[in-house]
Amino acid sequence: MTGQRVMVTAAARGIGRAIALGFAAAGARVHICDVDDEALEEFRAEAPEIEAAYCDVTDEDDVDRWFADALDELGGLDVLVNNAGIAGPTAAVEDMSLDGWRHCVAVNLDSQFLCVRRAVPIMKQQGRGAIINMSSTAGLYGYGYRTPYASAKWAVIGFTKSLAVELGPHGIRVNAVCPGSVEGERMDRVIAAQARVSGLSEHEIRTDYAKQASLRRFVDPEEIADMVLFLASPQAAMVSGQAIAVDGHTETFR
Repeated sequence: MTGQRVMVTAAARGIGRAIALGFAAAGARVHICDVDDEALEEFRAEAPEIEAAYCDVTDEDDVDRWFADALDELGGLDVLVNNAGIAGPTAAVEDMSLDGWRHCVAVNLDSQFLCVRRAVPIMKQQGRGAIINMSSTAGLYGYGYRTPYASAKWAVIGFTKSLAVELGPHGIRVNAVCPGSVEGERMDRVIAAQARVSGLSEHEIRTDYAKQASLRRFVDPEEIADMVLFLASPQAAMVSGQAIAVDGHTETFR
């Protein structure tokens, strides 16, 4: 990945952080964004070689500003990783607010459209590029009490496959990664919310999530990063339009 120019959304913590650090370690030039000021400061201290900026990826003006700054810094764009996402509300559908629904869809889906719209003209001009969109195993199965999240993640796969058709003739590959249960703060919050809704303990919920995968464990963020780097690399030159799960093989999902 030496010399590759990479942009990663929501990358100050979690999966995005692992992806950004992975690209940098492989020799790429990386520019990230996030909405968490504290996390951004921590990231800058940890990885000063990576440019890090504030950007609300649901805000069109913010996205335009981030792209202008990043492209000026990088001098172009070879890889876009649409990593931004939130868990959204955990509730019965009849108890869910429209604002909660819309915000979840905006972060998980609309942000990808806003970033792709800016990236594509640059990639078309150079005749190459790789776009990796973050979906989820929730984009492959139904997910009760998490309907806005699952709906957005299903839509990401449709968005990905449609872009692969549209952009393939221009040498641009587009794929989706579908993580399973990933270790980290966000999964901890999901488990806590699920426990409140179900009446089960957090330990029971965590155990149940682990049992859903054949490998019987959670995914490490670095394992997601490894797949993203592969999909951006020359070794994946003929991989496009795919939704690839990194989940230890999900047997059941609820």
